[in-house]
Amino acid sequence: MSNQYKSGFISIIGRPNVGKSTFLNRVIGQKIAIMSDKPQTTRNKVQGVYTTDEAQMIFIDTPGIHKPKHKLGDFMVKIAQNTLKEVDVILFMINVEEGLGKGDHYIIEKLKGVKTPVFLILNKIDQVHPDELLPIIQKYNELYPFAATVPISALEGNNVDQLLGLLKDRLPEGPQFYPADQVTDHPERFIVSELIREKVLHLTREEIPHSIAVVIDKMERKDSNNLIDVLATIIVERDSQKGIVIGKRGAMLKEVGKRARIDIENLLGSKVYLELWVKVQKDWRNRASNLKDYGFNDDEY
Repeated sequence: MSNQYKSGFISIIGRPNVGKSTFLNRVIGQKIAIMSDKPQTTRNKVQGVYTTDEAQMIFIDTPGIHKPKHKLGDFMVKIAQNTLKEVDVILFMINVEEGLGKGDHYIIEKLKGVKTPVFLILNKIDQVHPDELLPIIQKYNELYPFAATVPISALEGNNVDQLLGLLKDRLPEGPQFYPADQVTDHPERFIVSELIREKVLHLTREEIPHSIAVVIDKMERKDSNNLIDVLATIIVERDSQKGIVIGKRGAMLKEVGKRARIDIENLLGSKVYLELWVKVQKDWRNRASNLKDYGFNDDEY
């Protein structure tokens, strides 16, 4: 390894649903899988590690910054804002289809107190005509002195390599913090719970907003047949939501389990027996004790 090895931390911020996770998965090359057994209780701050012969970039995918409506929202915004102080570069990602909104103004105000260089990342350029980009770029750059402006498509991969090159140039010289084959710092249980939660959100769409949590009650390997037993509980806030998640004659829960199991088997490289339960915990997003139980632990912040 040469003396010029670069390494550093990069935070990805932006309004919810601008494509932060899609970008992270594109860079890492897979849905984030785990090679570390380090305990980590804090959720919603996923670290992805991208390593080359010349640099190691540790990306922090934060929750979307928004005006919080409950304690869970407070927790998520607190995490996103705290990462801004810890990193070497900030990527402020926007969705070019949506244009400048109130949420962007809110984030830009937060950025004004930060000394870290900020790149403006215009995502989803595959969805608009190139002529539409320049006015958007000008509008944002009038509001904040961005260190660089990079249009990309996280989904299609357009300009992602160019962005990685710019980031490498900005990072300080430093050590390789993680082994070259490690792609995240989260334990397997966390990733498994996120894969299950993702399937619930995909399948129920608007009917179940983000009022669900997933707790892994058991995850153990049966040595005899190389099967991994996973027992998980899906937490919802209301009885009506429980009915939706279970579905008619259990059909919805069965489909969630089927889809999640495929992803979990890919992640763990093993056959999985997945058992899912649904439990109602009224107003859990506003109860500190519930938040802690479900892994939203902000003691370290």
